[in-house]
Amino acid sequence: MTPPVPAAVRSWLERLLPAPLLGEGPRGLAWWQWLAVPVAAVLAVALGALLGLLSRRLLARLARGPAGERARQVVSRLRGPLFLFWSLVAAGLLKRALDLPADLSSDAGDLLRAGTTVALFWGALRSVDAALRWAADSPWGRTHVQGASMLPSLRRATKVAVVALGAVAVMAQVGYPVGSLLAGLGLGGLAVALAAQKTVENLIGSVTIGLDVPFKAGDWVRVEGVEGTVEAIGLRSTRLRTLDRTVVTIPNGKLADSRVESFGPRDRIRLQLTLPLRTGTGAAQLREVLAGVERALRAAPRVWGEDVRVRLVGLGAWSLDVEVMAWFETADWQEFLALRQELLLSFLEVVERAGTGLAYPTQSIELLGERKR
Repeated sequence: MTPPVPAAVRSWLERLLPAPLLGEGPRGLAWWQWLAVPVAAVLAVALGALLGLLSRRLLARLARGPAGERARQVVSRLRGPLFLFWSLVAAGLLKRALDLPADLSSDAGDLLRAGTTVALFWGALRSVDAALRWAADSPWGRTHVQGASMLPSLRRATKVAVVALGAVAVMAQVGYPVGSLLAGLGLGGLAVALAAQKTVENLIGSVTIGLDVPFKAGDWVRVEGVEGTVEAIGLRSTRLRTLDRTVVTIPNGKLADSRVESFGPRDRIRLQLTLPLRTGTGAAQLREVLAGVERALRAAPRVWGEDVRVRLVGLGAWSLDVEVMAWFETADWQEFLALRQELLLSFLEVVERAGTGLAYPTQSIELLGERKR
């Protein structure tokens, strides 16, 4: 409860004011109190505007330098909350001079505390909104496009949570029994959570994907045996376009727990194949093929020269197996296909120049004549 005005002050007012203003008016208030209320309100508004301006300038001076530009933008968005907060603080101080009755003073105190709570949560709402907008425009947001795409949904959810908490706090300040309300909301929330368990799991999965960014739209990925191009990443599911032009939809909750292989971030594409030479190929021909294939690899464009392998790896039943492995310094699959085609043609030319050829699975059948008796 607000402490009453000291008796010395009351006697000073009684001596200063004319007798008609000391008479009792409506609701047990003296006439001077009714006249002082609007004056106090105007004075509180003026003090709120002045103190709000001083607060913004002080906070802006504290946020100096290029790094403080965003902080200054946040401060500029706090104009309204700061004005309301300081006006209510000034009104609370001026209320003591009005010497209100105990019941009216208590009611006014509850309203002022509720208004102060509104100002605080209003400022928190503005700060959260400005901070998440800054995150979307920051270097992180520009480099993590998928994570930044989740920020609008996160901003809306956070603002709803702040508004809900602010409403409960205001109701508590004005004397509303929020305990029963919270208990009812808890039971209702539990029922909703059980019913929407999969939906919540998918929403959390989408947030996880947005923060971790294992892939982005346009990447070629492999998930649990399914391969395709990521077409869209939604709040509930992610859609893949396969080579057959079908669309596979995977829930984000399952996707967040799955082994995802993304081909988008790779910086090189591997070429690996086996050249099966005919079993009649001589040692000199084989050495010529090995040397010619390696020369063709090293002369090809975009081949990473630090790891080129051309080795005889097997003497099979119907072929001599030459393993070829190299890396192309490209992430473009279509470019890789064109480069691989030219290399394969050059390999065939090397084999032809060596006087041998590629082997094909064959089977020899030996026919024995009928044994004479």
